[in-house]
Amino acid sequence: MADNLEALLSTAGNPVDMLRNAQVGPNVYPGVPAEFTNWRDEQEAWQKTCVLFDLSYHMVDLALEGPDALDLLTRVGYNSFEGFEVGQAKHLAPCTPEGYVIGDVILFYLAEQSFNLVGRVPCMNWIIYQAETGGYDMTYELDQRTLLRDDGRRKSYRFQIQGPNALQTVEKLLGEPVPKVRFFNMTNFAIAGHEVRALRHGMVGQPGFELFGPWDEKEAVQEAIISAGEEFGLRRAGARAYSSNTLESGWIPSPLPAIYSGDRLKDYREWLPADGYEARASLGGSFYSADIEDYYFNPWDLGYGRFVKFDHEFIGKEALIEMSKAPARTEVTLVLNNDDVLKVIASQLEDGGRAKFIEFPSAVYAMHPYDAVLAGGETVGISTWIGYSSNERKMLTLAVIDNAYATPGTEVTLLWGEESGGTSKANVERHDQTEIRATVGPVPYSEVARTSYRRD
Repeated sequence: MADNLEALLSTAGNPVDMLRNAQVGPNVYPGVPAEFTNWRDEQEAWQKTCVLFDLSYHMVDLALEGPDALDLLTRVGYNSFEGFEVGQAKHLAPCTPEGYVIGDVILFYLAEQSFNLVGRVPCMNWIIYQAETGGYDMTYELDQRTLLRDDGRRKSYRFQIQGPNALQTVEKLLGEPVPKVRFFNMTNFAIAGHEVRALRHGMVGQPGFELFGPWDEKEAVQEAIISAGEEFGLRRAGARAYSSNTLESGWIPSPLPAIYSGDRLKDYREWLPADGYEARASLGGSFYSADIEDYYFNPWDLGYGRFVKFDHEFIGKEALIEMSKAPARTEVTLVLNNDDVLKVIASQLEDGGRAKFIEFPSAVYAMHPYDAVLAGGETVGISTWIGYSSNERKMLTLAVIDNAYATPGTEVTLLWGEESGGTSKANVERHDQTEIRATVGPVPYSEVARTSYRRD
């Protein structure tokens, strides 16, 4: 049996077929109910009142400490670290030497020589590998997500309060005016007798804070938030609403880690286990290529090009310099045609062939969704996340498409469902591929997110 990812890939043959037939469904969000009330009202709360997300269970935390920790982060990040100080946070999306994205996380600068990264595990694995092989004077501690633990505990809890009434809720929670904190900067709050770290941040294109602290203080802080938010219409968001929040704000949550090919990454694949995330991840959707590199994204594809700075040395710099000269694709929101969506739904109620089932609110059925976007019968892009927004009353997808088709208002087609009746994933029923008309829209799709949140 293979004992590392490289050996597994050698046995499996084509990584595309291995991932597309992996017996794993979409990413799950443990620790919270599917719904606290109903996902429609929970979605609408982040646009009309405010919402409480409990992020304490489904993400991985990586703590870095030591005199070389910042040097390591600078080495793996294409962002500029000039002026990065204690009390700030930063989006970090490490790339391979070829300039393709491995994933993204949020980096917290907690104290001198002390950092925390929060997100999915592919980035953490890459950073740990660099730490172990690069001779850095530092230590690390990985705090795994709840599904991979047997003690039911985490090092920290993590909440987000978001929405137009979020700041009023926080003000009542504190018993004083909310301090002015710049976006992606931190401060400290006193809540329920506990000191709480607070990051000015938002996931749904609305004002709010991310709050975190020691695990044993979680329940007291949560109860205080719920009590303070009651008069401002606060709703707790369950897993179903949470999985769809990115559709309005425009963040692509699940690019495939670009590590399955290339001689320069062979040592890394030999370091990765044969039963880890990268080995068990699933690809789903209508986009198919026998070349795994067709599934890779660069920072410009994902809307991160504005963060790329060439003021320091980092992994992938030479490749990104070349890519920066002529980015070929753009991130967009696709608005699916109502009539075509209804035809897909109606096929579930008719005899004969049926289209791939559309789940609500998130229609994602693999860890890494990749659906083909067509124009004139040719593939011009990839849809990466799909679902329903009760706020917009639309089925939306986040897509990466060729620049020639990226202008809002352009008509394209989403190919929905997998070829040949579907892959062998257990959660994929036999179905017929279906074309759904779509119109290119802006990113973020929510007007508030475009006019206020992104400007902030």
